[in-house]
Order: sequence, then C-alpha cells, then structure tokens
Amino acid sequence: MLLEIDDIHVHYGKIAALKGISVSVDEGEIVTLIGANGAGKTTTLKTISGLRSLSSGAVRFDGRDISRMPGHKRVLAGIGQAPEGRGIFPGMTVEENLLMGAYARKEDVSKELAQVHELFPRLAERRTQAGGTMSGGEQQMLAIGRALMAKPKVLLLDEPSMGLAPMLVQQIFSIIVEINRRGTTVLLVEQNAQQALQIAHRAYVLETGRVVKAAPAGDLLDDPQVRAAYLGGASGADLAAASDVASAEADDTSGADDTPEADDDAEEGTSR
Repeated sequence: MLLEIDDIHVHYGKIAALKGISVSVDEGEIVTLIGANGAGKTTTLKTISGLRSLSSGAVRFDGRDISRMPGHKRVLAGIGQAPEGRGIFPGMTVEENLLMGAYARKEDVSKELAQVHELFPRLAERRTQAGGTMSGGEQQMLAIGRALMAKPKVLLLDEPSMGLAPMLVQQIFSIIVEINRRGTTVLLVEQNAQQALQIAHRAYVLETGRVVKAAPAGDLLDDPQVRAAYLGGASGADLAAASDVASAEADDTSGADDTPEADDDAEEGTSR
C-alpha cells in the first residue's frame, strides 16, 4: 500500500477534528474523500502533508512511518499537494510559481516543466503573466501544475473544482484522470461528489471526523444513503446522463469564473 492513514486523531485545541480515521491508497489509484463541510476532509489532507500534527495514530507512506516527519521532507519523499483555495503566489509569474513547486529539488526540472506545459498549454502561453491576474480556472491549473513539479508519487488535491464554471469543472476532472493515467496516484477531496465518484476507483465518506462508509466509487454512486445526502437522490445511470447533458450545455451555463478568460480556459483541451 502506498499511503496508509491508520486511526488518526487530530485536535484544534480541545476540539477533535479527526476521530480515528483510517484510509488507504494503493499505487495507481484515484481515491476520493467526500462529505459535508466540516467532516474533516481538508484536515485529513493537511495531516498527510504535515501541516497538522497528529494527536494519535500513524501516517505511513511507501512503507515508512512519516507521522513525525517535517512537511518539507514529505514533499521530497513523494507527497505533493494542491491546497484548497489554490494558494498561488499572486505577485510571481506563472513560471516562477511552477518553479516554487520544485524548490527542494536539486536536479534539473526542465522535464517536469515541459510535462506541466503539455498538460496545461495555457500555462506555457502565460508563463510571464503574474499569477494573481489569471482567472480562477487558470489559477487552479497553476496550483496543480506547481504540485506536479515536485514529481510526487501521490498527489493530494483539495477541492479542485471550487468556484469554477461547469465546463472548467469537466476539464479539471479530465486532467486529473490524465495525471493518474500517466502514473501519479491521486487522493482527492471534493465537494462535487458526483464528479469525484465518477473518476475515482474507491471512495470514503466522512462525517464529523469519522469514516462512515468505504467502498468502490461506483458502488457509492448507487448507494441510497449517499445519493440522498450528496447526489441529490440521483442514481449512477442518472448521473452519467446528467454529466453528458452538462457537457453539451456548458457553453450556455454561467459560473463563478464565467469571464472571458474562463471561457478561453474552457476551450483549452488536455493533451491526451
């Protein structure tokens, strides 16, 4: 198993945020964590990447216990993260942002930079543009690209579709599938449970700091409780049909990033 989270407990002061979560991610998988706001999804990712300390339990990566390993050493070990809210450096150029993702690596990173440009042609086009002047969709591409510059074995993605127009959401999820196809394991936290379950191999449902369900993602698409709580009551077949309709109608749908720049982003395909 590439990544194992074993009975972890995490506190914010006296408040228990995680209450004994156990999650495993095998090499080559896309695994998703779904659940309501406050369920502990982001805290789980921060604990894996070393941004939150454990109260008890263990995090194991590639056969090693990394529970007490500093965050920067976890990056070197092979854990990359694109955080919630993107977290780009607004005053830096696109290329400077990407190179920050490789700050701890001593070897030449031109190969990784070329691969990121291949996945995200828009970043190559705008390499000299300040990150803070880009659209929301472009900034999300930049956040993912920066994480990939660390050459991670596992990529932690926190809410990659947040605030994006529907066409951009489809594009980001297609890119996640392509990243996985190229060999990077993915642990995905996502409010858009429909999209997440459609691309994941396995999934965990979190509620108030605990795992309440764990199953193949396809099974959860047709789980009555999951449908009622997170999928609007639709079945897996309904969701697939709805996704096709959404793709066809996305040009006429507005969203938080429905700007001329975002429209340009929506037309940008992935290299597959």
